[in-house]
Amino acid sequence: MAALTDDMKRIIDEQRLGFVATTSADGTPNLSPKATFVVLDDDTLAFAEIRSPNTLRNIANGSKVEINFVDAFVRKGYRFKGSAEILERGSAGFDDLIGLFAGSGDLVKAMGAIVRIRIEAASALISPAYDRGQTEDELRRAWTERFRNQQPGGEFV
Repeated sequence: MAALTDDMKRIIDEQRLGFVATTSADGTPNLSPKATFVVLDDDTLAFAEIRSPNTLRNIANGSKVEINFVDAFVRKGYRFKGSAEILERGSAGFDDLIGLFAGSGDLVKAMGAIVRIRIEAASALISPAYDRGQTEDELRRAWTERFRNQQPGGEFV
């Protein structure tokens, strides 16, 4: 297993949005954003399934998963690879974990399953901009400005 570092846990907690990659039965990739991630322990992540039929089907068929979390402002993040298990609503595993999603309000009613992922490998994702000498502060300023300029009136909504 690959133990999650404090910084990995911070990125997951702050970013919330992880992109989950699985492989379909025909070998094609499936990529799906999930915004319900929680860290269960040093080797385990979970997300609540709301509308993920392809992801669940691929996992049920034995697909491994890869999850990417990236801080878009500093262009850094982490990649996690592992094996996933589907805990259906009403199962003991689901009932044990659903309380972790209580802060999701009414969305909890839409959660059909919880997917638990045992992390087998973890690695950093770092923009090539750092290789060209840019600093984290420079990238944060540039990407904050970029996002600000995309908003009406230059304000984040």
